[in-house]
Amino acid sequence: MPRLAAFIDAVKTLDESVARVKAAERLGFESVWVTQLPNARDAALVLAAYAHATQRVSFGTGILPIYTRHPTAMVQMAATLDEVSGGRFILGIGVSHKVTVESMWGMHLDSPVDAMREYLDIVRTSLRDGGCSIDGKHFSAHWAYSGPRREEMPIMISALNPRMLELAGEQADGIVLYMCSPAYIRDHIIPAVTAGRQKAGKPLDGFEIVAAVPVSLTTDRAGGHDAFRKTVERYANLPYYRKMMDASGYKAQLEAGTISEEMLDELAGIGDERQVRDVVRRYREAGVTLPAVGPFGGHAGAAGFEATLEAVAGS
Repeated sequence: MPRLAAFIDAVKTLDESVARVKAAERLGFESVWVTQLPNARDAALVLAAYAHATQRVSFGTGILPIYTRHPTAMVQMAATLDEVSGGRFILGIGVSHKVTVESMWGMHLDSPVDAMREYLDIVRTSLRDGGCSIDGKHFSAHWAYSGPRREEMPIMISALNPRMLELAGEQADGIVLYMCSPAYIRDHIIPAVTAGRQKAGKPLDGFEIVAAVPVSLTTDRAGGHDAFRKTVERYANLPYYRKMMDASGYKAQLEAGTISEEMLDELAGIGDERQVRDVVRRYREAGVTLPAVGPFGGHAGAAGFEATLEAVAGS
């Protein structure tokens, strides 16, 4: 089957989540991704449970916020989880959002691109060399790691704006995207990443572009639209996402508070098997190397999680 991944965050019970991951592995999905939400279980520990229950599927964090773990602690976690999973871990990190970093955690989100550059430098150098001695404005580290480590562990970052995307192309192995339309990926993300790759003297080939793609196999498209519209409204209130959505051509309708069916269908696959498969195809055509579907329900006509995975697996 073509390359496919799935976002499978922990739901009500961890056993139910593990069963979903087993289903994804059985259906041929190559990797499973988990988001670290501010009010949810620790994503790294959830992935440890997933790894224990599976044999082949890889695991990625999409994403872990950098401000809750010093880069040395991130290396310890990542190297240990990679060891536990037999080399199946992909580290995805991001800066999160100002409202979370400052209002919830009481920290400062200042110069996010520069902070990410320093963070990446410490993590990359530590994994490669077993330690580092780096002084930065935002992050510093003078240490050594004695445990097993995979020197070339893939490191992905979450990026939406041109400077962060260029940094990703320059220093990371890939990006993890959410709420980005296929057109925005094609017209904005690919060029910015390409500029970063060229700056580092690297080709775009081999750079992973993971896009989270919401999907809902349902007999009630209107109900699916209503459920997903609430998610879009929530993310449209976060400045990083709103800036990207405005640049995607959605500014007028967001300002008017009327999220159209056309916008929802651009960002998600809602409906029958053809419609959930078609959205995956459109993201691939836009340049996404690994579509990562996130099945959602929340309305009466929605099919089950595994049934939705089965429908997408045929794409």
